[in-house]
Amino acid sequence: MTYPQNVRTAPPSARPPAPAQPPRPPAPPGVPPARRSAWSETRERLGSAATTEPGRLRIIGAALALLVLVFGAVTAWQASDRYASADDVVNRSQPVKDAANIYRSLAAADTDAATGFLAGATEPPDVQAAYRKDIATASELLVRVAKSTEANSGAARLIADINSQLPVYTGLIERARAANRQDQPLGGAYLRYANEQMTKDHGLLPNAEALYNAETKRLQEDSDQARIWPFAALGLGVLTLAVLVWAQRRNYRSTNRVFNQGLLGATAATTAVLLWLIAGQALSSSHLGDANTHGQSSLAVLNEARINALKARANENLTLVSRGSILAADGINDKYEVDFNARMKDLESELGRAKGLADDAKGRDPVTSAITSISVWEKRNDEADAANKSGDFERALKKINGAGDTAEESFNQVESALNEAIGQEQSEFDASADAGRGALTWLAAGAGVLAVLGALGALLGVGRRLSEYR
Repeated sequence: MTYPQNVRTAPPSARPPAPAQPPRPPAPPGVPPARRSAWSETRERLGSAATTEPGRLRIIGAALALLVLVFGAVTAWQASDRYASADDVVNRSQPVKDAANIYRSLAAADTDAATGFLAGATEPPDVQAAYRKDIATASELLVRVAKSTEANSGAARLIADINSQLPVYTGLIERARAANRQDQPLGGAYLRYANEQMTKDHGLLPNAEALYNAETKRLQEDSDQARIWPFAALGLGVLTLAVLVWAQRRNYRSTNRVFNQGLLGATAATTAVLLWLIAGQALSSSHLGDANTHGQSSLAVLNEARINALKARANENLTLVSRGSILAADGINDKYEVDFNARMKDLESELGRAKGLADDAKGRDPVTSAITSISVWEKRNDEADAANKSGDFERALKKINGAGDTAEESFNQVESALNEAIGQEQSEFDASADAGRGALTWLAAGAGVLAVLGALGALLGVGRRLSEYR
């Protein structure tokens, strides 16, 4: 390439400077700079704090306080739950007792009706009064049990069914009495219909027995729930103690000081809560176990024995009322006589079990007396049965009902002994259940207070250590 003559290329240094770039406009006002998330910032701060001893101490103090508070909260929660179940055991015993007495009152009313019928056209006033009292008692107890029953539960349906059937039964009894006063044979038929209303499937007595079993089951569930050990609270308590011991060991190794008063106080508070929890639960479970084994189990057997005694007594009277017109499934023997013998066999078996469950003489002696009276009862019934089968109805009737050496007198002795035994076992159950509830009374509140004090102690103990860095 050729250049024009006398023209030179300028050196780089002689070239004119490049024009300056215009300044960037400032950021518009009101737009904040981009920020990271709160979690990222917190994590960064904690990471920075963990690199210094004061930062590590703050983290340890917060963790200790939180752990002690969580332990106290869980302990209070589980203790409150166990206390509520123990309280239900104490309160549930009354509906169970009422349900058993509903059965007893209905069965006794059925027996009173048959006894009055056998007395003839003029029913004894005391028998009439006993019948009316038993019906009134059953009605009153049904109302009381209904108040402690959930509206749509099976127990509520049983109560409603009993209430609907009871007027039907009493109406049949009144028809039987009216026919009996007029010396009409139809009276015996009405009495048998009334007994069928009482004893048939889903009748008055089966429903009353189902109600008793339902209330007993609820009582057992409450007792089982109250005796479950609070493993979550126990595990947290052990973990909290372990962390507190570690923190004090760490403090000792870094400062060569044996004790830190704040951490020592937190450890003492945590230990107190843990020991209180163990002792309270153990004592409560022991008492509730006694209530179940020596109280409720004995009561269940004794109530079954009383039920069978009442059934046997009703069947004994109905044997004379029917005079062999109602046959058993074999088509040969009298139905009510067969039922009487079956009930007496069950009664003897249950009294044997009740005697074995009784844990002292106060509980055993009435059962022994009932067993003795049963032997006499069976002997007198055999004499009445022999007279009835020989055609001597009047003599049979005198052996069954009335004062003196009669089956009725033996039955009264059996029932009196059973009532005494039931009263004794009920008092033992109530005392044990109340003691089981009492062992947990202040545990929830005490755990909460001690946990707060323990958390404060942990914070103060770590704070004392932090003050050395200022």
